[in-house]
Amino acid sequence: MRRTSKLTSVAVGVASIALAATACGGTSSDSGSGSDGSGDSKGLAIAYDIGGKGDQSFNDAAYAGLQKAAKEFDYKTADIEPTEGETDADKEQRLSSLAKQGYNPVIGVGFAYGPAMEAVAKKYPKTTFGIVDSVVEGENVASLVFAEQEASYLAGVAAAKATKTNTVGFVGGVDVPLIHKFEAGYKQGVQDTNPKVKVLSQYLTQTAEEGGFSSPDKGKAAAEGQIEKGSDVEYAAAGLSGQGVIEAASKAKVWAIGVDSDQYKQAALANYKGSILTSALKDVGGAVFTLAQSVHDGEPLTGTQTFDLKVDGVGLSDSNPEFAKIPGLAEAVEKAKEGIIDGTIKVKTE
Repeated sequence: MRRTSKLTSVAVGVASIALAATACGGTSSDSGSGSDGSGDSKGLAIAYDIGGKGDQSFNDAAYAGLQKAAKEFDYKTADIEPTEGETDADKEQRLSSLAKQGYNPVIGVGFAYGPAMEAVAKKYPKTTFGIVDSVVEGENVASLVFAEQEASYLAGVAAAKATKTNTVGFVGGVDVPLIHKFEAGYKQGVQDTNPKVKVLSQYLTQTAEEGGFSSPDKGKAAAEGQIEKGSDVEYAAAGLSGQGVIEAASKAKVWAIGVDSDQYKQAALANYKGSILTSALKDVGGAVFTLAQSVHDGEPLTGTQTFDLKVDGVGLSDSNPEFAKIPGLAEAVEKAKEGIIDGTIKVKTE
C-alpha cells in the first residue's frame, strides 16, 4: 500500500547509541528477493553520500539511524562508503549489490543517488528503497525530504541576535538547489530579525565532484575570508567541509552554527565546541530509522515523506549553555518557530 502522509520524526540520540553496525555478508541469487518484513532479511543498508562516515554531520546522522535500527531490531546491517570520482553506474552497482544480498530497506544518503535509485528500484520490486534529499518516483521507493529552509530560518534568527558586528556569513558546500534552501532560509531569518545585518554568502564549488562537501580546507579558507570582512557568526551547509568553517570560527573567537547534527555534541569537534552556538538540525537519522521500522513492521512506506518543524523533522539545538545567555535569542527563536508552524511566517526556498 502506498503511504504518503507526513511522519512523526524519531529522535535518534547519537550519543546514547553504542552498537556498531555489522558489515555486509551473504548473497542472494534472486534479483527480486527483498525482505517482506518477515525477518528473513538482513535488514537496513545505507550507502553514504560524498564525505562518508565521519563527517560529524549529514552522513553521521544517517549512520545513527542505522545504529538505532540494528539495536532495536537485532539484525545485520550494512553501511557502504562512496568512492572518489564515482559515476551513476558505480552508485547503481552499489545499490544493486545490497539489494541482491537481501538487505531491506536500502537507502541512498543524498540527492546524488537519484538516477541510480530510479534504475535499481525497478529491478528489485520486492525491496523497499529510500533516498534522502531527493524525490524519486517508484512503487517501492520512499523519498525522505526535509524543510531545511525552516531550520535555517531559525539559525538566521539566532545569528542576527548573536552578532555584534552586524555582519554574518553563510558557506554553502556546492551551488545546487538543495543548498540554496539553506541559504534562503538563513538570509530570511537574519533579515526578518534585524534588517541592519549583512549576510556574506559563498559557495565552495559548482559541483560535488570538486570537493565542496568533502574539503575542510576549502571551508576554512572561505570562513576566514568572511571573518576578515567582519563576520562574527559563520553558518555552513557544507558537509565535511563545514568542519573547516567551525575551526576557522573557533580560531577567530567568533560564533559558528553547525548543520544537520548537533555539532556541539560531536566528539571529533570537541576542541571547537565552545564556539558552536547552535546547529540547524535535520533528523536524517530519524527518517532512516522510520523507514527501517516500517519495513520491519511489514508496512513499508513509499512516496514522498516530508520532515519539517511540525513533526520535529528539523529544528535548532540549544546544547551550548551560551545559547540561553544571549539576550532575547531563545525567545526570538521560539517565536519564529511558532510562526513557521502556524503559517504566519512563510519561509523561502530560493
